[in-house]
Amino acid sequence: MGELAEQAAVIVSELVANTVQHARRESIRVTVEHTAPGTVRIATADFSRRLPVPRLPGEDDEGGRGLALVEAMAQRWGVEERRWGKIVWAEVTR
Repeated sequence: MGELAEQAAVIVSELVANTVQHARRESIRVTVEHTAPGTVRIATADFSRRLPVPRLPGEDDEGGRGLALVEAMAQRWGVEERRWGKIVWAEVTR
């Protein structure tokens, strides 16, 4: 697997885990798109209006590193608020 695919796989895992843990809804949507040459956009959509809050976990914390990891690996990431919930997305570029 290439570096871009490995980064995308980690980001998918972290965004899904964050959505499952914090949105606590029955349904989420995951999309992975090749949006431009060498660029992949990963997004999770859910029906929770609760926005993700990046934080710096303590040394002994077992969790809380997901968004920090996404921020470190992605060239860009963000949140789009919707009437029905939100979309959290990240882009990785070769």
